[in-house]
Order: sequence, then C-alpha cells, then structure tokens
Amino acid sequence: MYQDVLLHIDGSWRGAAAGRKLDVVNPATEEVIGTLAHASTVDLDVALAAAAKGFSVWRNMSAYERGKIMRKAAELVRERLEAIAAFMTQEQGKPLAESRIEIAGSADVIDWFAEEGRRAYGRVIPARAAGIYQLSVREPVGVVAGFTPWNFPMSQAVRKVSAALAAGCAFILKGPEETPASCAELVRAFVDAGLPSGVLQLVFGVPAEISEYLIPHPVIRKISFTGSTVVGKHLAALAGANMKRATMELGGHAPAIIFNDADLDAAAKILAGAKFRNAGQVCVAPTRFLVQNDVYAPFLERFVHAAEALKLGNGMEPGTTMGPLANDRRVTAMEGFVTDAVQKGAQVKTGGQRYGNKGYFFEPTVLTDIPADARVLHEEPFGPLALFLPFNSFEDAIAEANRLPYGLAAYAYTRSATTAAALGAQIESGMVGINHHGLALPETPFGGVKDSGYGSEGGAEGLEPYLVTKFITQASV
Repeated sequence: MYQDVLLHIDGSWRGAAAGRKLDVVNPATEEVIGTLAHASTVDLDVALAAAAKGFSVWRNMSAYERGKIMRKAAELVRERLEAIAAFMTQEQGKPLAESRIEIAGSADVIDWFAEEGRRAYGRVIPARAAGIYQLSVREPVGVVAGFTPWNFPMSQAVRKVSAALAAGCAFILKGPEETPASCAELVRAFVDAGLPSGVLQLVFGVPAEISEYLIPHPVIRKISFTGSTVVGKHLAALAGANMKRATMELGGHAPAIIFNDADLDAAAKILAGAKFRNAGQVCVAPTRFLVQNDVYAPFLERFVHAAEALKLGNGMEPGTTMGPLANDRRVTAMEGFVTDAVQKGAQVKTGGQRYGNKGYFFEPTVLTDIPADARVLHEEPFGPLALFLPFNSFEDAIAEANRLPYGLAAYAYTRSATTAAALGAQIESGMVGINHHGLALPETPFGGVKDSGYGSEGGAEGLEPYLVTKFITQASV
C-alpha cells in the first residue's frame, strides 16, 4: 500500500510546520494515492540549523566509519527492494521491472561511493628547504543542497547523496513532488543504517521557493541540480551570485548515428529499448536517429517493429513494457510536438497520439521527413518520440550531431574501428556510447557539456565536487 510521505528534518519524520500537504497522483489511473508534506521556510530553517550540526559530527567521523554506515544503507535498500519498487511504479508509472533495476542500481551506487570515500587522498609536496613539510589535504565542502527530478526518483538522488556523504558533507535533499515515496525510502535506508541526526534531510514543496531560499543561505556551500536546462541556468546564476559551487546535470537531445556497416538488428533492439525506457522520459535517451542512406529503410522498418511490439499499460500489471508519462503536462507536450511537426510536413510512421481514456499514456512514436524548423528538432521532447533523419557522409552526421547546444549523450553503431575512433574524438558530448549503451554505471562519470551542464556524477570524478583542497605548509621548530 502506498504511504503518505513526510519530511525528514533534524532526525525525525514529521509533517510540515504549517500542516500543508500535496496530493500524489498515480499517472496510470489518475487517482490520488497519497499525500506528501509541503515544507515552508519555517521547516527549511530547522533543516538548515540541523544540517550545520550534523555536518560538524559527520565530517569528524573517519571515512572508514562513514563507509560502514553507507554499506548498511545499501543492504537495507536491497532488502526493501520489492516494497520500494511498488511505491515507485505507482507514483512514477514505469514498469515494475524498470523500478527494480533502478533500485538495485542505486544500492550499488551507495556501495561504490562508500569505498571511494576511503580513497580521497591528499599528497605530500617536496619542499625547497630542509625541515619544511608541504601537505595538500582534502576536506568536505560543507552542507550541500540537492534538487532531484521525478523521472528517476531514486537513482538521481542517490548519486548526489552518496558522493556527498562519502566526502563527509551533510545534505539537504529537495525531492521530487510527483514521486516522493521512493525518494523518501532512500533517505529512510540511510537513517535506519545509523546516519547521525541532521546529516541527511528531505524536504518537498514549491521548487522555486525552496531553491531560492536554500541556495543563498550561508549554511549551504554547494548545490547539485538535475533537471531542465532552463531551470538549471537560473539556479546556476543564483549559485554564482552567491559564490556557491554547483554541479548541473541538465537536458539532452541525444543523436544516435547508424552507419551503413552497422549491425542493424542489434542497433534497432538496443536503441528502441533505450528510446522507450521510462516512456522516453530519460535525459540520455536517443532522440535524433541519424541513419545513413543505404540502411535507412531497413533500419526504420526494424525500429518501427520494435516500437509497435511494446505493451502499454499500468506498470503494476504483468507484461507491461511501457508505462504512462509522469503527468498530463507531458502528454500535452507530446501532442504539441507531433502536431507542429506534422503540420510542417513530417510523417508519422507509428504512434503519434494519446493512448486510452485513463492515465497519461502516449503511444511510442516514430516521425520521418521532419522539416528543419520543427520544434521537436530543437527542443528536448523528453518523451516517447523517435526522430528519423537520413544522412550521406560521416561529416554530415557529425554536423547534425553537434548542431544543437545540448551535449549530454550520443550513440553510434558501426563495425569500423576507424569510424568509431573518429566519432569518439569529434562528437561534442559528455558521454558517447559506441555499439552499446554503458552509461550511468557507479564507477563511470556521468555528465554533459554545453547547455547540458557541467560537473560529473559517478566515478572518481563524482566525488571531486564535494571536496575542497587545503594546502598546509609547516616548518619544524
């Protein structure tokens, strides 16, 4: 059974000070399934004071002891996987199988950072004179404010929280209002594992009000945000005006390049799975399918077949392979993109419209003959829309791949080692997958360039933003 969601502040689960609540809606049924507490500045002030105290305790624990608590949290997430997956599917819509994968992967992220925190080494720098020691040491940056989205309510939060905790920081998490329960269960696992009071806190409310209150506050030393480029630029400007460090994981419009020598069966299977995973609500989802002329028709046929084989439905029902969009706004957005493209001459090869009369379902959609001025070729669709564009030469494909200001992820399929090497060098993207999709592993960096943000989450690079360097020089007396 879905549970009402509370705030976690200063070591306790509590309602909002003003008693405000928001409804949580199941996107597959449009039914209200629970409520969540709605924080005000009164709640935030308590959280900020508690975080400052929690940081003073947590930073002084050894990385070894911090890691033990984190590994216990990972085990609790694994033990509670089925219950959390049910919460996630009810509030977000993705099939249970996808929820289980997300939760299991989140536990792996906690484990990885628990170990990596023990390896935040400093160094000894050779001095120019005898009797002098020069040390470079790493220290936690301080209290962090993190803002996470609804599309992956646990895995987006866990990368930020785990890296920060491993570094010795305290963390105030502004979770997603559409999908609060699974995010709250992540926090619960850390709390139940023995995390000291104040180290990790969870709030919900009006996103703009919370971010504009937390970011300038002197207790906060760093922010981490995952979301749209528009909002990310606003928060980055706010952070810059207040000299706060920031990590920004923003939107994408990923190209997927299929060359004449590609394995078409493998490419169609992998790319269709990646495109329609989570109903296309994935920042790294392939969106612009750039297909070389000689294989355009056979690849399109394979891809359309894969799209039409998907079973839309409630993610809690067996056999469902694609769930609803997260809210009615996303359905309206998809309808707007398709209508605009079709009016300008695009062809709908499959899908293209809302599905059913209950829930926020939209059909897996493939568009061809898309004119250059169609909105969907310039704006991130963030939904189940696949855009097919033919190309002639390698240079044409690179030009289109790099055309947009986005640069989060890119994909390509080719049997040529020469082509693969050139792709890795010339695509302007924070991540490039060639002949497979191996992104977002705990041990690998995750992040973009250009308007897709800056900074990395995951890998050794993911720990860096939560550490500051202090130089100590000492002469013997």
